[in-house]
Amino acid sequence: MNEREILSSYVYKMVASLVQNGVEQVVVSPGSRSTPLAYAFAHTKKLQLFRQIDERSAGFFALGLAKASAKPVVLLCTSGTAAANYYPAIVEAKYARVPLIIITADRPHELREVGAPQAINQIGLYGEHVKWSAEFPIPDNAKPTLPFIERHTARAVGIAMTAPMGPVHINVPFREPLLVDFTDLPSVSFQHSFISELAPSKQGIELLQEVIGKTDKGLLVIGELPLGTDVSYVWSFIRKCKWPVAVESLSNMRSNIPGDCLPYVITTYDAILKNARFKKEAAPHTVIRLGAQPVSKFLSLFISESMPASYLVIDEDPMFRDSTSLSTHFIHARIGEWLENIEVNATVNGAYKALWAKADEIARKIIKAYPSKEQDEGALVSKLIEALPNESDLFASSSMPIRDIDTFFGPSIKDIGVHANRGANGIDGVISTALGFSKGRENRQTYLLIGDLAFLHDANAFIASRYQLCELTVIVMNNDGGGIFSYLPQSSVEEHYEDLFGTPTALTFKSVASMYELEYIKTTTADEFETAIKSERVKPIRVIEAMTDRTENVAAHRNLWQTINAELDTWLS
Repeated sequence: MNEREILSSYVYKMVASLVQNGVEQVVVSPGSRSTPLAYAFAHTKKLQLFRQIDERSAGFFALGLAKASAKPVVLLCTSGTAAANYYPAIVEAKYARVPLIIITADRPHELREVGAPQAINQIGLYGEHVKWSAEFPIPDNAKPTLPFIERHTARAVGIAMTAPMGPVHINVPFREPLLVDFTDLPSVSFQHSFISELAPSKQGIELLQEVIGKTDKGLLVIGELPLGTDVSYVWSFIRKCKWPVAVESLSNMRSNIPGDCLPYVITTYDAILKNARFKKEAAPHTVIRLGAQPVSKFLSLFISESMPASYLVIDEDPMFRDSTSLSTHFIHARIGEWLENIEVNATVNGAYKALWAKADEIARKIIKAYPSKEQDEGALVSKLIEALPNESDLFASSSMPIRDIDTFFGPSIKDIGVHANRGANGIDGVISTALGFSKGRENRQTYLLIGDLAFLHDANAFIASRYQLCELTVIVMNNDGGGIFSYLPQSSVEEHYEDLFGTPTALTFKSVASMYELEYIKTTTADEFETAIKSERVKPIRVIEAMTDRTENVAAHRNLWQTINAELDTWLS
């Protein structure tokens, strides 16, 4: 074979192995050195290809696609700093357990460390933030090369999809010339990796049954669950325990709640756990947590102060997550059918269950009345949640947006998904992730709730809309700075606060929307905001900019918490 045929066979064998092992979507950032694979991906009808010229944004776009589908997504870029720009998204994918296959094209070995352009050290570039990395051989006619490519590509997908899911990295060196023949995918001999279900050991199940059976006051905590989790198994477990269950919004178990499970569901835990007397009476003997640690700081503090005799964490990763260092047992398992099959003889403490239910009822009533009394961001978020159509998704930025959703999103009869980048909890790449997520869920409407600083971090994400149709409603809470810091101790030190933490920019986003030809609406009151949210979208991407005030937000939120606290004190006295 000539050089072009050798190169074509190499890249198409790689693509064939990806397709054979379940890859359906690819995000490409154009560049010269990645030309062979870019052509092969574009020519393969079994793959859906997305383009984003900004690699940093492309990484988060792919992250959103993978979060929406719970399937591996490929990222492809050229050599040099292009590959480094994927890093923030890879870090998020690592800690959020999202399967990405990062393929970085590279200079051949003879052009490394000799001053050649766009040549950096890409081997092991992402360090411990990927589950696995491999350096592929230069395309050649040697007999072992194609079998190596085929099997190691399959290995990459298998590792990315094995619990806990996460990113993997393949570095592929190419020599010029870089053009390939357009052809059909070749057959592959290594056809598929079968990933086993991660079930607990017999001893783990026996321990779980024993602890539940002897617990008088038990609390379940459901955090953000792994991608693709069948929540019916979790509801089955809740029915068996009959304990109060703190259900985080990111668990996606606050909507479509089975009627017989509704009495156990607690959604206002962050508010009611600010009350000292309630915390004392509600202290559990046993806590069982499924999923990630919840957003709520007050829930974590409550568990720490309660010091339960048994604190069981059920997690698919042996490096189980427990920042409190209070867990007494860890059960290594993925949420699955085994939860339905365990035999539990739970001790039901009616008074303890009623205590949680009544406190939750009091707080829900006050929170429900909140938007009729206030005009702050909390009231706007409440109006947004109320206006969301059935079968829609709400993507939230970190800091205040996700906290407001956790506060104001109560049990809903509508099918509404709540999603966020809570792996590393950063505010970068949020628009890009939401755009990718919306492409992965085109049968549903996607809304993004974001602050002004996070919007500025990722405004270039909208470039993606110039290359493929993207549909998204973006709600920007513009309080001119970092609103989350107003709730933290830093805000009590006036000197340097605005320069270091408030960081006002005095920017609005009409011009950004105009540059990308997006629909734009600016609101200054709650009524204007409600009208905007309920109106029909005119263009595929709409930006609703809600002008708010940081000082008023803090005052209104604290008044809400104080009102709930006072009502709880009256009830408990």
